[in-house]
Formats: sequence, structure tokens, C-alpha cells
Amino acid sequence: MRTPYAPGNRRRILCVSPRYAPSFGTFHYSYPLFGGRIRAFMPPQGLLVIASYLPESWEVRFVDENDREATAEELAWADAIFLSGMHVQRPFIEDVIARGHRLGKPVVLGGPSVSGCPEHYPGADIIQVGEMGDSTDAIIEWLDANSERPAAQLRFDTGTRLPLTDFPLPAYHLIALRQYFISSIQFSSGCPYSCEFCDIPALYGRNPRLKTAAQVLAELDALVAGGAVAIYFVDDNFIANQKAALELLPHLVEWQRRHRFPVRFACEATLNIAKNERVLALMRDAGFNVVFCGIETPEPDALRSMSKDQNLRMPILDAVAKLNDYGLEVVSGIILGLDTDTEATAGHLIDFIEASQIPMLTINILYALPKTPLWDRLTKEGRILPDGGRESNVVFRLPEETVLDMWRRCIAAAYAPEAIYRRFAHNLAHTFAKRPAYPRSRHRASWRNVMSGLALLGRIVWRIGLRGDYRGTFWRVAGPALRAGQVEEMIQAAVVSHHLIEFTRQCLRGAQEASFYAPSLPRPPATPPALHPIRLRREEVSS
Repeated sequence: MRTPYAPGNRRRILCVSPRYAPSFGTFHYSYPLFGGRIRAFMPPQGLLVIASYLPESWEVRFVDENDREATAEELAWADAIFLSGMHVQRPFIEDVIARGHRLGKPVVLGGPSVSGCPEHYPGADIIQVGEMGDSTDAIIEWLDANSERPAAQLRFDTGTRLPLTDFPLPAYHLIALRQYFISSIQFSSGCPYSCEFCDIPALYGRNPRLKTAAQVLAELDALVAGGAVAIYFVDDNFIANQKAALELLPHLVEWQRRHRFPVRFACEATLNIAKNERVLALMRDAGFNVVFCGIETPEPDALRSMSKDQNLRMPILDAVAKLNDYGLEVVSGIILGLDTDTEATAGHLIDFIEASQIPMLTINILYALPKTPLWDRLTKEGRILPDGGRESNVVFRLPEETVLDMWRRCIAAAYAPEAIYRRFAHNLAHTFAKRPAYPRSRHRASWRNVMSGLALLGRIVWRIGLRGDYRGTFWRVAGPALRAGQVEEMIQAAVVSHHLIEFTRQCLRGAQEASFYAPSLPRPPATPPALHPIRLRREEVSS
């Protein structure tokens, strides 16, 4: 649905999605392998929903600055500029605000960062604190009545949230879906767990709210029409309401079968998903290939201290193996710098990575987010530092340099080419091989997709297999996989590995952040980095 407010004036709205800096999970360094087609990681779901909610009589344009910067002409065209973003995007949010103000344009800012820390954005003209709802309608009404910037910042707090069942179809028509590494869809919002470091319960609630199956299928139809072949459920926890997940999954299975499996799915879920084999079987049948699980640490005492007991419902390695048995590749979130960490923690983590055979882990330094129990506790203890010039805002129990050394040691061990390819080889043999044989899809096997895939494979072979400094490692895994017909799986492994290897090398040089949440002040390059072999001495990647 659109806003129920009926405006009396026509307005031109420019929605701008700010840049985000490279991280383990954004795959920036693999974009050149796609020949310039991939420009960003994932469509900005929230801002696309807002764009669809605006009055039908208002003209709306959309710019994702992860693709290209909004031009002065586009900013000048707008009657108002809409922004949304996360804490990590703060410098780029502020940059767009400044550029809009130079042209005298009012800037409206919403989303998780300003909802968590409205005090961080004094420059925004209008801020929306909370989710889409009555505050959104009030902002639309204000913009209808006013065409100039307000004299002082206006704050609109959401009192009544718009039910997810009333969410409009995101404005996918305003973006080029094929320029994204993976597409996105939302089924639920909120999570019943209260992990100490997580701000989801405070921002979105502990009682998950849901869309209908019909809404989800309509969005899937729109995404496939736009060219999507891989779709990530961006729910805070796909099994936050396990009964609802069980009710949705048969609809996804039937939709996939009816359309001959045009897409592959991924999602985020708590590790206790391994206890529900009915869910796992339906996910396998629906074409889910990847599950991101916030494992955080392999140390049980640390999990208990952060109120993440759900990860201990069964032994962690057994849970990972159970997911693998259903053809699901596990991606894991890992945190270093916990109060329970000791100097032995890095060794425990490296042993866990090898034992679990998880190919991809986002290994980050602890960062305290506002609106979390961790923030409240550390504030009382005087252990929150101001942002700027540091990898984290936390005063660790261990010396800061010890924590950073542990982080460097772990990422160097995890993403040495031999290590990550060894783990992918294990998954090619023992996880990917357990996926069902999907029927041939005309959508996936379209001429355009086939040619794009062949070109991608050619660039992988040329730049990694022939010119790369770990080409021997690549061929020891790629050769058998390609001969076995695992072409798509091998392409995925090479693309993911290339980014992780290169991003790790940048981190070891000090060129990237140790925490995903630390605001990155240096502006990243306007285009993805050129792909070229970078040689390091062996001791630099194994120390």
C-alpha cells in the first residue's frame, strides 16, 4: 500500500543510498571479475520500500552511490532528498547531507543508524526515528506543505508502525537488479533473542512481525523479472518464528517447482536451526544454499556471557555438520575482543575454523552499538570510547594491541589461499554434492546469463588461474570440481575466495577496518579496485 495521505502539491523526491566501505561480507574485490556488471553488494531494501510508499503523484528517482555518485543535476532536480543507512555508512550519509545543503535542499534521514543514534546527525533537516509508520505519513504531510529547509531540525518518532502485511512491493523498477552481487527480500522483522551485543530487539522488537506468503511470492516474481538469480532473506533471524517459517517454506518449494528453480536462496538464522530438521529439509527442497549463522565464538563460556545460549543447544561442530548434511553452506559471524577472551582464544578460533570447514567467516573486532545491553553495561563501567582513530569504541579487558594481533593472526590463517581453498574443497565434496539436482531453468540458462557466466569463468581462469599468485592452489581445487561438472559451485568458491584473500591482505597492510561497525572516515575509491595479483612474503600471511 501507499501512504493514505493525499497531498495537495507535487513533489520530486531523490532517494539516495549512501556508500559503504569494503568488509569481509561485501565482496568488493570480486566485482571486477564480473566485467563491470556488478557494482554493489545488495539492493537497499528499506529505502526501496519507502520509495514505493510515497504518494503516487510524487515523482521519485533513486541513486545507489555504491554504483555511482548522485550528480549535482540530480540533487538540484529534487524538492527533497531521502537517505537511509547503517552506522558504518555515517561518513557517507553526512557527505550526501552536505552536498544537498549546498544546493539548498531539505534532507530527510531515516533508517537504523539515526534511529539508534539521532544525536549523530545534527545536520539532517528531518529525521525519522523508528520504522515506517505514522511518522512517515507526518513527514510526507510536512513536505507537502513546505518546500524549503526547516529553520531547525525536525524529529518525527514512530508511534505506530506500519504492519509488514501493509508494506508495498519495494520499488525494484527504480534500480538495475543485475548490478547487485545478490538480491534481497524480507519476510519477517525482529528476533526473540537478546544477545548482549545486538541492537535488533531494541530497534525492531522481540516479537517477530511477518509478511504473508502471497507478498513474498509477489516480490520473488518481481525480482526474477528484474534478472535476479540469487536472493538473500534479510530477516534478522529467518527462524525467529519457527512456526511461520514452516508455513512459508512449502510456498517457496511450490513456487520454485512451478518456475523450475530460477533462483537460489540464502538467509540468516540462529544456529539452533540445526535442531529443526523439518525446516532444514524444506529449505533444501526450496533451493536454500547458504545460511549465515552468528556463531560469534567457539568458546561456550563466552557464548553464555553474551546471552547466546541458543548456540549451545547442540555442540557447535555438530550443528554445522547437520546444516552441511542438508546441502547448506554455513557462513559464520565471529567476534574477537570479548571480555572472556584470553591469549589462547585466537588458537581456539583457528582450530575451530579448521575443524568446522566453514569457508567464509566474517571475523570482526567487538564494537559496542547503542541500544544494546553491551552498550549499557560498558557505559556504566566507563569502557566506551568516542569514535575516531581507533578500530573499536570498546576498552577491552586484554591490551588493545593484543586483541588486534589476535585478529590479524586469525584472518591470516583463515584466508591464506591454501586454507580457504582447502575448506571450499571440503564443501564441494561434502556439502554442495548433497544439494538436489535442480531442473534446468530457462531463466538461469538464458542466453544473457550463459554468456555472463562464461565470461566470468574466463576472467577467473585468466586472472586467478593463469596470472594469480596462488594459481597452483586454485587449480588443485578447480580442476577436479570442473571435471565433476560443479561449474557454478566452483565459480562461487573462486569469487568468494578472491575477495576474502584480497580483503585480508589489505587488512594486514592496515588499509581496512578490523570492525565492520567502525565508521570508515577515508573515502573509498569511486570505482571498485582494479583486480591484479598482489604478492606477499609467506610470513606475512601466516604469522
